[in-house]
Amino acid sequence: STCQLGWKPALLAWPLGASFLNSRSQLPAPRNPKIRLYNNEQVLRWEPGSLTGSFCWRPDGEWRGDLSEGLPLFFNVSLRVRAKAQDLVSPWLTVPWFLYYWNVTVGPPENVWVTPGEGSLIVRFSSPFDIPASKATFQYYVHYWEKAGIQKARVEGPFRSNSIVLNGLKPLREYCLQVRAHLIWTHYNISRPGHLSNVSCYETTMDATTRLQQVIVIAVGIFLLLSALAGACFFLVLRYKGLVKYWFHSPPSIPSQIEEYLKDPSQPILEALDKDMSPTDDAWDSVSVISFAEKDREAAPQSTLNPNSGPVCQPVG
Repeated sequence: STCQLGWKPALLAWPLGASFLNSRSQLPAPRNPKIRLYNNEQVLRWEPGSLTGSFCWRPDGEWRGDLSEGLPLFFNVSLRVRAKAQDLVSPWLTVPWFLYYWNVTVGPPENVWVTPGEGSLIVRFSSPFDIPASKATFQYYVHYWEKAGIQKARVEGPFRSNSIVLNGLKPLREYCLQVRAHLIWTHYNISRPGHLSNVSCYETTMDATTRLQQVIVIAVGIFLLLSALAGACFFLVLRYKGLVKYWFHSPPSIPSQIEEYLKDPSQPILEALDKDMSPTDDAWDSVSVISFAEKDREAAPQSTLNPNSGPVCQPVG
């Protein structure tokens, strides 16, 4: 025959050194206890004991207890757990003692936000979890390296602020970084290093000097390019002068009248051209001799010294 019994684990916490006695031990004790201390979580997990005999059990829920709100953070704590079903109980299972600030696992900083600057990176983030400022504090370290390089990561810190500026970086270079938080228990100066955040990469912007250098380099490059093009064109013109002249010389054109005649020979274009080209009256310029010197008179031709002769005229053309 079978039956169903409710199984309810009992959990007890007390200062280290306290003793508990229980004579009833009719159920198997739980086993494999594990305490999870991650950030501000304090969770105890275990496995149920093996049952044998003519009865069976069915758990009512998950084998865990969330103690995040109930356990002190600054004391040594030990836990024990046992199983109970109606009037049946198991022996106590004792969990090794622990101290939260000594044993906690600190997660990475959250909400990492990076703003690229002129040769710098501004890193902002939030703490892994909230802690009482009077008892403990966080210190932060930034691991960063140049993505294209092969050098080892550099570490900056410790910082107490949630905003960190990485200066002295090369402009227009891509850097990768991770942030780590260390939990410091102020009273005992105990440090618990946390996990690194995910890798994130960002490119820095150029500073004023780099921007000026870039403008100068671009201007010089354009000037050299234009000079090279002008020199190449000048050399080609000198080397292929005849060919260039042939390409750029306008071809001879036919006069419009001849072109019209070739299109329609029946039109009296040639007669019109002959009429336009008929000889016109010669144009004359008159020259009058005012006086001659004596020697010039003797040397001048007789015809030109005739007193009866009028002005000497010569045709122009």
